[in-house]
Formats: sequence, structure tokens, C-alpha cells
Amino acid sequence: MKIREAVTKNLFDLSHTMAKELLEGKEYPWEVLPLIKGFVLELGATLNQDEYDHPAEDVWIHKSATVFPSAYIKGPCIIGAGTEVRHCAFIRGAVLVGENCVVGNSCELKNAILFDNVQTPHYNYIGDSILGYKSHTGAGAITSNVKSDKKLVTVKFEDGIIETGIKKFGAMIGDNVEVGCGSVLNPGTVIGRETNIYPLSSVRGTVNAHSIYKKQGEIVNKE
Repeated sequence: MKIREAVTKNLFDLSHTMAKELLEGKEYPWEVLPLIKGFVLELGATLNQDEYDHPAEDVWIHKSATVFPSAYIKGPCIIGAGTEVRHCAFIRGAVLVGENCVVGNSCELKNAILFDNVQTPHYNYIGDSILGYKSHTGAGAITSNVKSDKKLVTVKFEDGIIETGIKKFGAMIGDNVEVGCGSVLNPGTVIGRETNIYPLSSVRGTVNAHSIYKKQGEIVNKE
């Protein structure tokens, strides 16, 4: 992937998220990671009380959403219309979940934006990450958001490296991406739109749009 392909408009259709205003002014989507908490707080305060319940401090849940009794949600957090938050989900705050999403059993979300129709259905950890429209993470897939040496995250491209200045940065997952079961997306991963990641993959760096990631060094274009 080249640097220009990782700009916000090339990864995401911003018409499918309540975070459009936050993202559209940023060249690269990871620039918003330190801003998610404040944005959710500001947006939540403007939501229509006839449409959203406010069951806890800084938590707004659309009345058409389904939240199972054993789910834990800490603010600031917004859950969009038609979304399902299943048993034992753990939402730790600074999370914006769009419409018609699935946050599955035993999934953990922290400082993240899920566009509309995103599915994280089983045992996923999504931290310091953005998941684009209709993206899907298979069972056990996680975003690893801190480097083992605890250094600031860099994003490596074919034509250069971007120093993000961020310590916690999981993955930017483009629209309609399929992440296979048991995969690990290492810190600073960027995946282009319409791409498939094979199960049990360890993904590091960037992956082009419209491709199939089989393993490190073996990435093919979709026909």
C-alpha cells in the first residue's frame, strides 16, 4: 500500500458513520484516536432524547438497539439504532458504535469507532481502532494496540513511513473488509477496502485494497 491509499477518504465512506464530522477533517484516520472520547461526549449531549435512552452517565443507547443484561458499558459511549450488544460484551469507554452492528459475546471494545453494519461477533478485542462500513472480524480476531517495546507506532508503506506520534494504535480496517478467525492485527495495521484476511494471520504493516492476504509476503489481488 502506498501512503496516498491510506488517507481517510480512500479507506472509508463517511456517509456510514456518526463520526463523519470528526473524520472528514483529518488526512489520516488514526489522527482522530486521541479525540474519540471528547467527540463522543459532545455528540451524545446533542442526541434526541426521544430516540436515545441514557441509562448511565455518558452512555447513550438508541431505543431500537438490543443490549443483553450481562453486557457492561462504560461511558462515554454511543450505541446506534438496530445494534445488538450480546452477553458479556465489555465496552470500556470512548466508543462509538454505529447502526445495525453486532458486538458479540465476550468482545471488548475500547477507544474505537465502528461504522454502520460492522460485526465483531465473537471473542474480539477492538482497541484504538476504526472499523469501516460492513467490516467483519471473525471469531477470536484481535487488534493489538501497543508495541511490545512500548515505542510510538509507525505505519510502514511501500513509499515511506509515517510516524504517528501515538503509543496506542490498533488497526484501521477499511470498508467491507473480512478478517479471518484467530487473526492478530499488529499495532499500526492499515487494511484497504474490500480485502480478505485469511484465518490465523498475523498482519503487520499495510494491505492493499481489493486483495487477499494469505500470509506475510503472500498477498494477491482479487480477480
